[in-house]
Amino acid sequence: MSLPKFILGDNTEYPNAIFVIHTEFPRFIINLENDEVEWFEEFDAEDQKELEAETENAIKLATDFYDNEIAKYEE
Repeated sequence: MSLPKFILGDNTEYPNAIFVIHTEFPRFIINLENDEVEWFEEFDAEDQKELEAETENAIKLATDFYDNEIAKYEE
């Protein structure tokens, strides 16, 4: 199965939270309500360097994805 890079998620137990799931390495979920990130990967020291370099960009892309999706709903 082919997955999109980003998926929107919600859950009734977290009524104010908006989740964006990033399905490619490094895989994570970000809660846009509070910018909390949960990683699905385990990182070694070498990965940690790559992660630090990519984290800011990946979170920006996740936020941009959400903004674009919401704009489509508002049209």
